[in-house]
Amino acid sequence: MRDPDSGKYRRTRLFVLTLGRSRKSVRLLVFRSSARVWAELHEKAFRRLGGSPRIVVLDNLREGVLSPDFYDPGLNPLYRDVLAHYGVTALPCRVRDPDRKGKVESGVNHAQMTPLKGKKFESLAEAQAYLDHWEERWADTRIHGRTKRQVAAMFAEEKPFLQTLPLEPFRYYQYGERTVHIDGCVEVEAAYYGAPPGWIGRKVNVQWDAMFVRLLDPRTGELLREHLSGKRGAHRIRDADRPRRTPPPLLQLLARAHKAGASIGAVCDAIHARQGELGMRRIQGVLQLVKQYGSVAADDACAAALELRVPEYRFVRRYLERRPKAPLTLRQVDPLIRELSQYRDLIQQRINFEEPNP
Repeated sequence: MRDPDSGKYRRTRLFVLTLGRSRKSVRLLVFRSSARVWAELHEKAFRRLGGSPRIVVLDNLREGVLSPDFYDPGLNPLYRDVLAHYGVTALPCRVRDPDRKGKVESGVNHAQMTPLKGKKFESLAEAQAYLDHWEERWADTRIHGRTKRQVAAMFAEEKPFLQTLPLEPFRYYQYGERTVHIDGCVEVEAAYYGAPPGWIGRKVNVQWDAMFVRLLDPRTGELLREHLSGKRGAHRIRDADRPRRTPPPLLQLLARAHKAGASIGAVCDAIHARQGELGMRRIQGVLQLVKQYGSVAADDACAAALELRVPEYRFVRRYLERRPKAPLTLRQVDPLIRELSQYRDLIQQRINFEEPNP
């Protein structure tokens, strides 16, 4: 079908979910696949069936299974939580063992060779509507070759045994891995969220959506902290997680700042006095400016910040970025520049040395 981005025809992905007894299938078309798309396709299939099964037998593709293992597979966290929301257990097959799920494999081949073979569509919606019409008018009304019964009639008997769908759909989230920074926070979409004491330098799993940010233990999956989502640059830290004394790493940063220059140290002290441990990143930013522009220029910028009573990292950075650069001039007098008479005598000496004797 035609890709709306490129305007060219391209092949799509076909998702097929087949019930084991009735062979009733849900077939969905998508252009691209990801962990979230894979989970959303399952949820859409459950909604179309009007219920969810108790077990799903699936391939070991990356969107659903992170570490293939027949006895103890590692499922994708998002996919695992979506299935748990619908009360479904996932049973991945053995690697390279498609016969374990032959019912859905035949359903894929059936769709590829019957309604979709040789077809071209101008949009994904048009193709999905055509496939749904074929599913309703032909696939569901056919007599299945193995069961010798109509698929729709068998699905009518099987549907009451499906699990009832939850009232609310699953709330999708993003997830990732973060390292707890020296200030005890992790960064998620330019906002900062506090971790429990003792986690500095360690990695945690993070889940976030439009409302909440959750920090999880990467080994046990235990919920460490849950915060409301904040705006860019905001900090969310529990009062109990704030250190009662200045951490040694912060003291080392302040010592480096005073060593770089008096005004630099004064600006960093002001940042620490006003923001506490939350200002550690800004103090690191000031020290990075010292490394980038030199201690002399950075100290002058910090002196201007103190004079104007805005001892902030952002002011110092903008001051250094916009400061006028000294014009490049040629010096007329310098210890390295010799008198012109010396160059004249040297040239004359070389000429006399190279002239042959008469």
